[in-house]
Amino acid sequence: MTTMRQDTDAIRAFQGLEDGRSSVRLRAALAVGTTTDPRFVGKLIERCAIEPEFLVRDMLTWALTRHPVSMTLPALVREVRSEHAQARSQALHTLSKIGDRQAWPAITRALLSDDDEVARSAWRAAVVLVPEGEESALAAVLATQLGRGERETQLSLSRALVALGEAIVPALRAATTAPEPRVRAHALATQRLLREPDAGFEFAIEAAKRVVALGGSGREGR
Repeated sequence: MTTMRQDTDAIRAFQGLEDGRSSVRLRAALAVGTTTDPRFVGKLIERCAIEPEFLVRDMLTWALTRHPVSMTLPALVREVRSEHAQARSQALHTLSKIGDRQAWPAITRALLSDDDEVARSAWRAAVVLVPEGEESALAAVLATQLGRGERETQLSLSRALVALGEAIVPALRAATTAPEPRVRAHALATQRLLREPDAGFEFAIEAAKRVVALGGSGREGR
């Protein structure tokens, strides 16, 4: 049973989450995560969809992870089907932080090829949630995204692929012979990061571009 004091605190926190000052919203999200209350789950998810400040969004996600999975998971799975890109992206980000594989069926091919921001969140969530034994199938789907976007997007995809380990080797090998130079270069750079995690993406992608420019595929055993 809630007390009058708890109700007052809840009202204050609700108001704080909608305050025009980001510092107030940040403190409100921290308070909600510190003293969890099931009544906040819907509000936290709703706020994630529209919150403009990264630090506040991250605190909203943290607050959600503090609530029972039985309450957050169904709502977040519904949210990944939202028509709003930020809602989808933040819900996926939160699912990756919760890490419960019951959410795996929500990671669709459509999300994995969505707008850049959504796709990056989907890639991160996918490698966390993928069931054991399905890593190769996921790698094959992720490999279809090689070559897309700018450096930040390409780096996110490479990191997601590398996180799958050796399961990505066949998909990367096939991509090194793709007709598009950007795809070949991205595949080669990801291969290098798999072999040499400390190489750095910038170094790996520039080296891969040189190989592709010279007409090579870099297929030296992988």
